[in-house]
Amino acid sequence: MADGSGEAGNRTGAAGQRKRPGELWTAFRHSPFLPATVLVLIVAAAAGLFAGSYTYAMANPTPHRVPVAVTGVPASRVERAAFIQGMEKALGAELELHHYADYGAARNAVDEQQVFAILRERPGAPALDVSGASGATVAQLLAQAAPEVGRATGVPVAVRDINPLQPGDPRGLALFYITLAAVVVGFVGSIQLSVHARALTPAERIAFTIAYALLGGFAIAAVVDWGLGALRLPFVESWLILAFTMFTSGMFFTMCNTLIGRWAMIPAWGVLVLLGNPSSGGAVSWPLLPSLLGSIGRWLPPGASVNAQHTAVYFGGHQHALPFVVLGVWAAVSCAVFWIWRHRHPGGREREVGAVAPE
Repeated sequence: MADGSGEAGNRTGAAGQRKRPGELWTAFRHSPFLPATVLVLIVAAAAGLFAGSYTYAMANPTPHRVPVAVTGVPASRVERAAFIQGMEKALGAELELHHYADYGAARNAVDEQQVFAILRERPGAPALDVSGASGATVAQLLAQAAPEVGRATGVPVAVRDINPLQPGDPRGLALFYITLAAVVVGFVGSIQLSVHARALTPAERIAFTIAYALLGGFAIAAVVDWGLGALRLPFVESWLILAFTMFTSGMFFTMCNTLIGRWAMIPAWGVLVLLGNPSSGGAVSWPLLPSLLGSIGRWLPPGASVNAQHTAVYFGGHQHALPFVVLGVWAAVSCAVFWIWRHRHPGGREREVGAVAPE
């Protein structure tokens, strides 16, 4: 008859085989469950940050400082002061006044995107000329506030839009959307090259990034202009800006992939999407952005791209070098880092050498 000693021994052996916490952690660390768990946490954090960054920048745009050109001599300095104070109270922002000798100089300041409106001061008929193309949200706020403040202060003010948005883009968001497409597809293209064309050499990888950037930029411009008719683009200039943006985004991810490997998506997504796009000024004009975002946006690739595209479409002949310098510096640094540390990039292939190495 069994005395149970065998069963007890089996239980003792099973208990003796239980892994200690250190062994369990070692097994987990070398299993596919660790990166999967980290990805779960990163995706959850990215979702919250994505929603938070766009809501923070765009949900309740509030002006802080609005540059306005002033021309002519006011009928009454007291009335002008009362109107300016009323506008600042209605907007909750400071009007930064820039005085110009004549209307032509003030209009040139609008075209150079130095001011957002022109206050034409003349006896009996003051007027406020807004520029919808300079910033739709700013122009809308000024156009709504000026007549009300004029009636309250006894100085009726006529408002007109001297540079309206194109009919196919009444809210001024199309440039933001095409830039967003170029940024996102730019680094997604680099990800796909790393997955599906892993054996590309560094020079080949840069060449194919240029290729998909040129074709992708052309496709975006063609669909928006020729296909949908949403915008009338200066086609070649807009195409090349989009291609430059896609190349810069793609090479930025390639640089991150070179430096930190499989976690490259974190800085790429953070810089280009979480920070760069909300601060670009494409959806909300920079005077309405939180001050920090309004200051740094133009120095990031999405902001530089929006600025260049915005000037090309609405202020032809007044293009600035700064957006292209910003994109060029980001692209050059990304390419240089990738090239210098190309041996660390997870892609590439060994050079086939037929000869035997010398002894």
